[in-house]
Amino acid sequence: MISGWTYGNPSLADAITALVEQKVKRLPVLPLYPQYCSSTTGSVFDRASRALQRRPWQPETRFVNAYHDNENYIDVLAASIQKHWDEIGERSHLLLSYHGIPAVYVTEGDPYRTQAEATTRLVVSRLGIAPDEWSHCYQSRFGSVVWPQPYTEDALKALVERGVRKVTVVSPSFAVDCLETLEEVAIEYRDKFQAFGGERLTLAPALNDGDGHARMLAAIVENQLQGWT
Repeated sequence: MISGWTYGNPSLADAITALVEQKVKRLPVLPLYPQYCSSTTGSVFDRASRALQRRPWQPETRFVNAYHDNENYIDVLAASIQKHWDEIGERSHLLLSYHGIPAVYVTEGDPYRTQAEATTRLVVSRLGIAPDEWSHCYQSRFGSVVWPQPYTEDALKALVERGVRKVTVVSPSFAVDCLETLEEVAIEYRDKFQAFGGERLTLAPALNDGDGHARMLAAIVENQLQGWT
């Protein structure tokens, strides 16, 4: 298994070149985006296809479109949230905050929002959370275009107005933590929540390099290999 970055090194093209030079005959491609979006998962498909087009011979290729409702993914995500609660010593209101996309993408048929909502339903069901103990929202909007709502900042304000003083935020659209989760969510949203009148906001980490995450991804790849080996 070789990893490649859409924006970074080693690049996706370099990773594919390395595999082709090893004379790999079958190539499963797994973008680390649980929910499909044309600007993320779609960009991986585009870059992988362009890299393969430059080769005189191409391996048989399979793409994983999404794994938003994969049972193992839901299990690992729910377990990660519960572990966070165990570590901080309490179970607070769960805010599932997904990376936003322009609303026009959804109008044009992008399944991202539908898949994000499906992930939320499955996770809260697995955790056994009552309807008033969780919320679903979208973060990281910018520009003047409309993005899916509710926006995370608005959701936090609404929770305080309801009397919710402690919140756990998780960002299921991220496979690993980055500046967007560690800076925007863990710091900026924490400060805004407290400014609204909240007491405590904590970020449940992304799955990152956890053993459960690695096993879950390996299982997805193994499933893609069925019929090939």
